[in-house]
Amino acid sequence: MNFGARVAAMAIVVFARAVTAAQARWQGCGPEAVQRVYFANHTSNGDFVLLWSVLPGALKQQTRPVAALDYWLSTPIRAFLGRQVFNAVLIDRRPEERKEDPVAQMAQALDDGSSLILFPEGGRNTTEAPLLPFKTGLYHLAKTRPTVDLVPVWIANLNRVMPKGEVVPVPLICTVTFGAPMHLGVDEEKAAFLERASQALAALAPANARGAV
Repeated sequence: MNFGARVAAMAIVVFARAVTAAQARWQGCGPEAVQRVYFANHTSNGDFVLLWSVLPGALKQQTRPVAALDYWLSTPIRAFLGRQVFNAVLIDRRPEERKEDPVAQMAQALDDGSSLILFPEGGRNTTEAPLLPFKTGLYHLAKTRPTVDLVPVWIANLNRVMPKGEVVPVPLICTVTFGAPMHLGVDEEKAAFLERASQALAALAPANARGAV
């Protein structure tokens, strides 16, 4: 990371923590220097930024978000942030246009020693349901790299800080709760694994409301 990217990263962390007073809750595991795939709920464009910002410094440097190529390359500023600051694994969401297999891209990032931030719902959840049905990417990644820890992470309240369509954030306390690591079971079927992963993530949600503290 060059000097400009380091300055931008520090500014983003300070801003994110100031606006959200973000609290990391290591409920099922600790902030250890272990390679992981953090899979989280997705209600705001700021989700991965907040999750990334609460990681300790060493883990932050090791962890790459999996993000949409079309969004993060749409402007020069986003391209700088996506590539230089976050070092994101950029996935083309257009199957007919993509030149790389998304699972292969994620597996390569793991092979390079990185941890990942992944949103298995595939897009922002704007419904009243706690979670959208998971896409299959998490299963295929778990099958391809079965020894990597899969850690569910519930991000609470960020959808209220940055409602869809709003530009100015509303200061509110957000929590980022890390659950217990899981792995794909021997001979576990795709549907069963995805349901188990979804339940592990939903179990971390606050009891009073979706996305609220």
